[in-house]
Amino acid sequence: MKFSTLLFTVLIAVGCSKSQTIKVTHTSSSNSDRLGLVADKPIKNVIFIIGDGTGLAQIASGQLALVGKDGYLNLQKMPVAGFVKTTSADNLVTDSASGATAYSCGKKTDNGMIGYLPNGDHCKTLLELAEEKGMKTGMVVTSTMTHATPGSFAAHVESRNSQSEIAEHYINAGVEVLFGGGREYFIPQTEEGSSRKDDKNLIEDFKELGYEYISTAEELINSSGEKVLGLFSLEGIPSTDRTPTTKEMTEVALSKLDNKDGFFLMIEGSQIDWAGHANDLEYAIRELEDFDNTIKTVLDFAQEDGETLVVITADHETGGMTMLSSHDDPNELEIEWVTEHHTGIPVPLMAYGPHARQFSGWTENTDIG
Repeated sequence: MKFSTLLFTVLIAVGCSKSQTIKVTHTSSSNSDRLGLVADKPIKNVIFIIGDGTGLAQIASGQLALVGKDGYLNLQKMPVAGFVKTTSADNLVTDSASGATAYSCGKKTDNGMIGYLPNGDHCKTLLELAEEKGMKTGMVVTSTMTHATPGSFAAHVESRNSQSEIAEHYINAGVEVLFGGGREYFIPQTEEGSSRKDDKNLIEDFKELGYEYISTAEELINSSGEKVLGLFSLEGIPSTDRTPTTKEMTEVALSKLDNKDGFFLMIEGSQIDWAGHANDLEYAIRELEDFDNTIKTVLDFAQEDGETLVVITADHETGGMTMLSSHDDPNELEIEWVTEHHTGIPVPLMAYGPHARQFSGWTENTDIG
């Protein structure tokens, strides 16, 4: 196996702000083996993975930083790829609420709406359809559990800002596994750190419904419940030294969801988007690594199972990230950001498993749902 060493400098230029230089040395494999196509047998399980705010530049910069110029990230080994147009019902630039609702319901809605259409109707989501079919369901995120993307799969509110209400919608949603941050929206206002404006203790409500409640990585590993609510931080799960990692949450989720009747699992790399809003390349690469490690776990499961469709995409791109060569050194890259907000750039789409070929080419975000 041929190995190469890549030494490069990445320069972050944020408008007129002071530049940050990161020097990274990597030894990486030139292995470019990609997964093959799978015969189009019936699909038992669906794992839908969203890299919030992730565009091609985020993926390419993560590749250079993590596996080098000759390497491939796990997500780059998918056999089917395409592009997604991301407009919402009322804006050429979507937000995460309408972007996720397009995926969860297969319908366009206005920015800010969660499983909720402009005419006031509640749209049925993939997760709800899976529950009706007797499948198990789960969500794994690094944001608050009530953030726009997970909310769009199991709640119906007019505004994404109604996170306390979104948390209440989860109580009767039937989702077997809920792993993420955001304990602030599940605890009464009398508890320190609460963001609720009432005395409802939703954690106790979940327990009464038979859910096991966990809040640490150790409890995650030792979890024995069939239905589990895991809230591992007050807000989003911290990015630096993340505990538990998205990979660890996903491993436990898969072990609990795998069954003869199939499952639907939504996983979100939530904070790639937050790194884009902050125009912070080091943050973005750290989140890409956590995200790609998770994808390795998912693909290993899907290859062994043989009946699992894996679809990876983004709701939108964030930051307008671009990659420029240095005038002084061919092994230097200048990373520049156009904005601190979302952009209208189409996003990548990748698929593996039975019927993955249906996700090739150009498509609308609603077609994915």
